[in-house]
Amino acid sequence: VGQYKAIIQRILAEYLESTPEEENIETFAVQDEKGGHYMLVETGWQYPHRIYNVVFHIRLKGDKIWIEQDWTERGVAYDLLAAGVSKDVIELSFQPPQVRPHIDWGLVAAS
Repeated sequence: VGQYKAIIQRILAEYLESTPEEENIETFAVQDEKGGHYMLVETGWQYPHRIYNVVFHIRLKGDKIWIEQDWTERGVAYDLLAAGVSKDVIELSFQPPQVRPHIDWGLVAAS
């Protein structure tokens, strides 16, 4: 799984660079190297509402890449596939376990 850290860090950096700046909204990365957690977070205010959004959360667990949450337009699974990560290594943990075996990876890759 160590070989995937660099890929995930690159994807995180690319999202961080391409995120449009919004007034009163800060976007930042959270990386826990020891625990294997990588997150893109938005925080701030759009009066009268507090904004706190985990855009995506990727976790290295065992020999897999677990996508815990993904609110990106295209999907970080697509980015992982495009970077050469096998679909067998990716777990879409935000999907119910009974749904995961039936995911059409062709649609994920075509997004």
